[in-house]
Amino acid sequence: MYMLTKNEIDFLDTYGYLNLGQLLSDDQVNQVNNRIAELIESEGEKAGAELVESKYIRHPKEEGADRLADLVNKGEVFDMFYTHPRVLAGIEAVLGQQYKLSSLNYRAAKPGQGLQKLHVDWKNTVVNEMYQVCNSIWLLDDFTENNGATRIVPSSHKWSELPDEALINPLDKHPKEIKIIAPAGSVFIFNSHVWHGGTMNETSKIRRSIHSYFCSKEQPQQIDQKKYITEETLLRIGEKGRAILDV
Repeated sequence: MYMLTKNEIDFLDTYGYLNLGQLLSDDQVNQVNNRIAELIESEGEKAGAELVESKYIRHPKEEGADRLADLVNKGEVFDMFYTHPRVLAGIEAVLGQQYKLSSLNYRAAKPGQGLQKLHVDWKNTVVNEMYQVCNSIWLLDDFTENNGATRIVPSSHKWSELPDEALINPLDKHPKEIKIIAPAGSVFIFNSHVWHGGTMNETSKIRRSIHSYFCSKEQPQQIDQKKYITEETLLRIGEKGRAILDV
């Protein structure tokens, strides 16, 4: 059984994030990274094009990172990223029972780049904890202090201001921020209303991750799953997978 404990649910509610531990083995991490490398090579300049086409991405092109999108349809190796029971338990703890996958994307912070301003993934603050979006980040490399790890400002999902409103410069380090530091294969849930962003990759290697991003049932998906879904994917993922994709 992969349910979250009461302590885990309380931590996620209080601080806006939760370390689910290493859900991927070393072999699985290698398999995913090998498939990612194939896609980066084959898609070339078109890598991440599905994000560029989406009208729900405000800043689709990020020069400081390699991107891939629509991983739902790019190999069975990615199915676990939006169907793992422990991850879904975390998503349900934030969004309730009525949710769907919004997008499944890859982001790798390039050496000397990757810094993002603190932001949230929703246009407004939230009233009465009616959260609309929730993310999970799957670490495909060790996240360290200096290789572009994601930063989070704990408990900021409960604040009444957005980063752009409250901060002089959202690119600056926040006095209360923490970095996600953990080994490859680890997975973190974070309430996407929490203030968060990538940090500068100060190493000579890319820092890789996959984001499985979920939204409440009534919200539009970042990637329209009905538009992109393939017959092969539909046959493979079964009834549960189709429900999560809302197809």
